[in-house]
Order: sequence, then structure tokens, then C-alpha cells
Amino acid sequence: MTVRRGVVGLMAGAVVAWGALGGGTAVAADGPAPDSAYSATTGVGLHNAYEKAKYPYFADALDSGAGMLELDVWTNGFGSGWRVSHSNPLGNDNNCENAQHPGELRTKPRNQTLTGCLRDMRTWHDARPGHRPVLVKVELKDGFQARRGRGPADLDALLTSVLGDAVYRPGQLAAGHPTLDDAVRAKGWPSRSELAGKFVVELIPGTVEQGNPADTLWTDREYATHLRDLAAAGRLGEAAAFPAVLGAGAGDPRGRYADPSIRPWFVLFDGDATAYAGGGIDTRWYADRRYLLVMTDAHNVAPAIDGTRPTEAQAKERVALLAGRHASIVSSDWYSLPGVLSTVLPRG
Repeated sequence: MTVRRGVVGLMAGAVVAWGALGGGTAVAADGPAPDSAYSATTGVGLHNAYEKAKYPYFADALDSGAGMLELDVWTNGFGSGWRVSHSNPLGNDNNCENAQHPGELRTKPRNQTLTGCLRDMRTWHDARPGHRPVLVKVELKDGFQARRGRGPADLDALLTSVLGDAVYRPGQLAAGHPTLDDAVRAKGWPSRSELAGKFVVELIPGTVEQGNPADTLWTDREYATHLRDLAAAGRLGEAAAFPAVLGAGAGDPRGRYADPSIRPWFVLFDGDATAYAGGGIDTRWYADRRYLLVMTDAHNVAPAIDGTRPTEAQAKERVALLAGRHASIVSSDWYSLPGVLSTVLPRG
């Protein structure tokens, strides 16, 4: 993809540093205003923010200023509960500590369940009212396991019981409209200021689930079906997460779902940044419809830069480049660059 240097330079100059600890309402004169729609801005995400090699505690990841944090969750593997780990399906390996009040942040044993990670989020949220909107990307490594008490409704119940009003819900987005697609195309997402103090939960299919030939009902389809059925029963308000279409594709990638009735429940898309930046996909299609678009592995876009420790200038230029390609979130492993993680740009 060819990008004019002047455009990149202009966008790089429009960087907004949303405070890691506060509400992020101080905005540069040439940056997006706080009342800009969430879908009209570009933030920066962090891959696998729960890993202790990146942050000693999950509270540190929350304090980083990142616009997206990712958790890997296991539901089966002969283990109990919702486990948070990269490669251990039987136990927990993470920087979450299950803090019950702000004084406990960074003081308790780590390697907690998903409940512990969510409790850290709620405790951090209570200590920082009006914090920046945070997209929480949950990869369900081996998919839902409803028969083991870890299905879509169980996840809704867990998110509701721990995060409460700190989570922004599909029912809030759809209010007054029959589907999520109808809602965002009619009125769009709320403004960043309206989403201050909120977590938006994204669900994607996991790598193990995708590689399991016996699993024919992946996370994305299962949760979208759950949303459709809740809406039909007048209970959409119970839902607490948004399913994502995983994998870049030309046209409308929701066409991959054989059941057309679930397609309007996807307004969030997630895929490899190199595919989106290559010019073969019309990324303006997402922005024009006010869909959210997460671009992962941003460092691999040519010319590739370091995936963990590029220079701040390199990383900011990459964010600006992908903001120009209509990314809502630009994701990599740049945990060492808080000045990049807290960047917010105009989208497009």
C-alpha cells in the first residue's frame, strides 16, 4: 500500500494521549474530540496483556493506557471454571490477582481464574471513574462448553456479576433497533465520552477450537446465535459481549455464515493487519457502516518493525498508517511503549 507522507505526518501529529489513570478527556486541538464516535477513532491494543513477562500485574496493563487488552480463556481441558492462560488448558498462568478493593491491587497472589481478572478490572474501574473506553478481547481457546456450565449465558452472568455497570452491552447499542447492524448503521456507536468508564467485551474463536475437527460450533457463531435468540425473547439486555468475525476478507465477510439470521449480530471484525493494509480489501466499507475493525500483528505490515520494542516513532507511524486504513484498534505487543499504547487518532 502506498501512503502519502503528508497524510501520515498529519495523522501522527493528531495523536491524543488518553491518560492511563484518568478519564482521558484532555484532547489535543488537532486530535479527535471527546464527543467523537467510538467508531470514528483509532486506538492501540495489546496482545495477551495477561502475561507476566509483559506486566507484573494486570493492573499494570490497565494502567498502560492501551485501548484494547487481550485475555486467553480456556473452558474445557478437564479443568474447572474459566481459566486464563496461553498454553496451559488445565490451570491459570497470568498476572491477575482477584483484587477486591484498590488497596489490594499489586499485592495478592497471581494466576487467578477469569473471575479474578474481571475483579481486577472492576476494582481498577472503581478507583478510576471515567477511565478511557477499553475493548477487552477474549479468545476462547477451546470454545464454549455449555454442558460444563461455561456457555454464552454463563459468560453473560459472570460478566454481569463482576463488572456490573462497567460493561457496555449489546442491548445498549441496539436500543430501539431490531439488530446490532441496524443500530450502528442508523446511529453508530456512542461517543468516546459516553463510553468513558466502560469495558466493551469482544469474543473471538480460539486457536484450539479452530483446529478441532470435532468442534463445528465456534465461538463467533454460537454467541451470535445467542444474541439473536435473546433478542427474539425480549431479553437482549442480558447479553454482555460482542462476537467478532475473525479473519480478513474482501466484501462482507459475514457471508461465511450459512444462517443469514445471525449475520446482523456482527458489527465487530478482527483480522491480520497485513491483509487489510495490502490494498485488496476495501476497509472504507467498515468505516462507512460504523463497524469496529481490529487489525492485529501491526508490526508485520511492510516494512516490518519490531513486534515488541520498535522505536516510538516507528510504532506511532504504523498506528497512523493503519488509522488511515480505517482500523478501530491497531494491535501488537508494544507493552514497553505507553506513549504509543495511549494513542488515539481520527479514523480514516
